Amino acid sequence: MMVNLRQFEVTDPFGRVWQAEFRWQQNAISIRHCDAVDCKYYLTSGEEKREMVVALMHADLMAVASAEGRELTDAWCMGLAGLHLRHMIATWADMEQAIAVVVPGALAQYASEIETLTRQERERAANAH
Repeated sequence: MMVNLRQFEVTDPFGRVWQAEFRWQQNAISIRHCDAVDCKYYLTSGEEKREMVVALMHADLMAVASAEGRELTDAWCMGLAGLHLRHMIATWADMEQAIAVVVPGALAQYASEIETLTRQERERAANAH
């Protein structure tokens, strides 16, 4: 995927630029007894620091993966969570939450965005040769 979702910058609605750094991904059943995949990020903007966990519910992930005809992979989950975090920061939606759960409709939208980005990257690579 051309977009780096491990480390990225996003401007919030107040004009502040946030640096987001992916830290870890873990099955939430082991840490908080929830059937989800949790992706943790550290966020900084100047002196302000935050931690954010983006939760991807397993049943929703499986439904979207099935609809897309793809496997559930760590990289795909990280991409979905990264796109959601970008949206959260850009709109300041749910930023007061310590754990932000991605709703199924948004998950499907992010999956579509990942497919588009992946297709564009393949086309660029093919045209470069």
